[in-house]
Parts: sequence; C-alpha cells; structure tokens
Amino acid sequence: MLIPEDLQCLKAIALMGNARGPVWVSSQVLGGTLGASPQTASRRLQSLERQHCIARTAKPDGQYITITKEGEEELRREYAEYRRIFERGSPRYRLTGHVVTGLGEGRYYMGLPPYRQQFLEHLGFEPYPGTLNLRLDAQSIRVRRELDRHEWVPIAGFVADGRTFGSAKCLPCRIADIPCGIVVPGRTHYPEDVIEVVSPIELRPRLGLADMDQVTVEISDD
Repeated sequence: MLIPEDLQCLKAIALMGNARGPVWVSSQVLGGTLGASPQTASRRLQSLERQHCIARTAKPDGQYITITKEGEEELRREYAEYRRIFERGSPRYRLTGHVVTGLGEGRYYMGLPPYRQQFLEHLGFEPYPGTLNLRLDAQSIRVRRELDRHEWVPIAGFVADGRTFGSAKCLPCRIADIPCGIVVPGRTHYPEDVIEVVSPIELRPRLGLADMDQVTVEISDD
C-alpha cells in the first residue's frame, strides 16, 4: 500500500488525464499541483516508479508517464474506500472481472430440480440453466478472500438415479441491478481467480457480453 504522499502524487497524475493513456508531466508542473518543490515531485515519481505504479518514457519534449496496472489498482482501492464513506447503503463489496468461457458444467447442474428449488428458496429466483464465469482482477481476488468471512447460503447435495450430487454454497449479489448469486461448488475445478454467477436470466445476451468484457459484481452487507 502506498504512503499518503505517493498516493496523492498518483492521483494528481491520474487527474491530468493519465487514465486515458500516457501524459506529459514535468516536475515543475507536478510540484505546483502538489504544493511541493520540483525536487520533491521528482522524488515522488521515483518512488512510484520503484513500486511499479507508473512507467516513464523520455521523449524530446519531456517525459511521459503511464499509470500501470498496479497503480490503477491502488487508485481503485482508494476509490472504493471513499465510496464506502460517502455512499451509505451502497454495496459493501465489488468484484471486477472479465468474462471467460466455462467448462460447460453449469448448464447441466443448474437444470437439476433439487438445485433449482434451493436457489428459488434462498435467492428468490430459479436460475437460468448456465453460469456466467468471470476471471477476477488482482484487487478483486483479495476482496473475494474477504467474502469467505460472509455468511454464505448452503446448497445441500442430494442423490438421484443412483448418483450423488455434491453440496455448494452461494452468496446473493447483483450485476447491473439484476439479482444474481455467486456459486462455489463443494468441489470446484476453477482456480481462486474465477467465480461462477447464476441469475434468473441469461446474462450474456441481456447485457451484450462477450469473452473478455469487464463485469462488476456487487455484494451488500445484508
């Protein structure tokens, strides 16, 4: 986590337009924005570069700075904390990931009546036969671990036609105001950076999603 002075500098660079690509930055201009000397601004840039939050490129007209993925994650963390302070009643957690193609098992399991009935009881809807699979970004993987302390809804296993179907757990959530649920099978083939989401509708066509599109999942404290 960045010290306050480095975070202030990173936010100043982002406000110069860096979220949209490389931006020209001089130590004099940055120092004026920070209320500090050019030398102090230069030290802040060096510190951010050492922590891999920015990348600098020298050109004939000066230096251009790009905020890296690590830097963007620091800004997103700060943004999420301010939202928690000022937006009372807003979702407590947010997971951001990119759509990926799953193993195809969700369609089968979500079509089984015993599972469907339990989702109806606990989530308030019968799931569409299939799941939306998301690969989480680095910050969201950490948030996902925090969610393990939440009270998840148990989904009981059952036996049908001589076959045993395992238990699972789910957590109510929303995507674009659509009620959903994160589902974690008792035995899962997915790594920790992938989550499966169920909903009452097929999310891909409803939201116009394709592989690698970014999706935000919101979870409240309720």
